[in-house]
Amino acid sequence: MTYMNVIDRNFYSLAEEIAKLAPRELYYRIRIAYDLLPVGTRKSLADFFNKFGYWGKLEPEKRVFDEIEMKAQALNEHIADFVWAYERLGDYRSKKTLYAVISNWFRYDFTTSAEAKENMFDDYFDLDLVKCTPDEVIADLGAYTGDTVRSYIRNYGENCYKRIYCYEITESVFTRLKENLSGYRDIECRLKGVGDVEGEMYLSESAGGNSANTLGESGGARVAVTTLDADIAESLTLIKADIEGYEQKAIAGAKKHIANDRPKLLLSVYHNNEDLWKIPRMIDSIRGDYKFYLRYKSSPLYPTEITLIAL
Repeated sequence: MTYMNVIDRNFYSLAEEIAKLAPRELYYRIRIAYDLLPVGTRKSLADFFNKFGYWGKLEPEKRVFDEIEMKAQALNEHIADFVWAYERLGDYRSKKTLYAVISNWFRYDFTTSAEAKENMFDDYFDLDLVKCTPDEVIADLGAYTGDTVRSYIRNYGENCYKRIYCYEITESVFTRLKENLSGYRDIECRLKGVGDVEGEMYLSESAGGNSANTLGESGGARVAVTTLDADIAESLTLIKADIEGYEQKAIAGAKKHIANDRPKLLLSVYHNNEDLWKIPRMIDSIRGDYKFYLRYKSSPLYPTEITLIAL
């Protein structure tokens, strides 16, 4: 008899339920769950989705339910991929996190997401998993004002790296980044985007603030775009990426580093409905020997700040 814990049983039961539903039935099941929420909760969710725009519009008063349509489509078309991702996760906490996310999407389950929320470690740096040495060469994609670098140093110490490369696309933020990290050694700040090809794009400012700015085909200031394989010659030991939906492109542009160096990967996987399974699939296609873990830190109403840790 195959051993299964409660989370395993709950996840596979949920996946089976979703897999049996026709697309429109799946959509209406999610709609009904949403409609049964308290008015204030419905409004909070709609305001959040509409502010950032990653997951589609939700404007019930206008009969716009794009966010729910997109969630239903993602679950309908990719539940087998979510099962694959679940089975590749390396610990119970990761599996509970993925179950919590899917349960939240399908039935607005806030209880499990509250239980799965990480409260012990800083973003990215689960000290039970991520071990670092003084030889670390780190690429921080979406370095913002240096918050992740300072968190790294706080957790591992000022002598626990060889070099850190910081990438940021917003010039005003880049100025603060350099100022905030000016007192630390061997840190290179680069005003560039990171993707899958070298070139040039435009800054697209977000209503969610500068931390959510993205790259676009047109818009604001011009931004040079590079790839990690082209921009960093030395071996990398750790890549962190929180770049507002460009994580897949960054991975594609770092294939050589991933294949040859096998760096630790700390990647945001919440800016759309597919990163949770697609990014592990991409990494697995480059190297098949990574183990995957999930952690998240955000409101249980809608889990974001989800980090895939690939080791």
